[in-house]
Amino acid sequence: MKFSFSPPNQLTILRILLTPVFLAFLFSANPVLRQLSLLIFIVALLTDWYDGWVARRWGYITRWGTFLDPLADKIVTSAALLAFVYLDIAPAWPIWIIVVRDIAVTLLRSYSEFKGKRFDTSKFAKTKTFLQFVVIYYVLLLHIANETDFFHSRFGATIDVLLDHTLIYVLTVLIAVITVWTGISYLIDNRKTIRELTTFSSRVTESR
Repeated sequence: MKFSFSPPNQLTILRILLTPVFLAFLFSANPVLRQLSLLIFIVALLTDWYDGWVARRWGYITRWGTFLDPLADKIVTSAALLAFVYLDIAPAWPIWIIVVRDIAVTLLRSYSEFKGKRFDTSKFAKTKTFLQFVVIYYVLLLHIANETDFFHSRFGATIDVLLDHTLIYVLTVLIAVITVWTGISYLIDNRKTIRELTTFSSRVTESR
């Protein structure tokens, strides 16, 4: 199937391309670039809202778009979460649980929609995504502030309390539990669709 370079798909690709730029700036020794990493992350997630609005407003809804858009979201958020592990801000095991679950479910959902099969999303799953964004922005904003001399010199003690390892540990574990629970709910609620996709894949394999 030919890829469509529609405006929403271009924004989706831009979001993916901004991810390594965000990481490079976040890990930079230059404090200005570290500060800009926050702006890049915000811009990347704003493209998610904007490409969705453009797709609905102008009817640019394609199979490639339904496949790439949620995947691009998880690439950006997973990169941020794994960066927190690398920076020793968050514990590794709950972050890896979140990332593996999100990528796996997103690939399954995207493949299902790409094949024209409806994959239902629960309201609780949307709440999970919102909570993930809140935690990511919370940690990222405080980390950048702590790395900025102006804020560190004035609010360093407060930032240290807000970035306390125990607090971040509890937050990430809580998000991991919610993420796993919504993943299980996904599989249960969409078991019929998953069974149809599995049957289809088996038939394709047998026909080769």
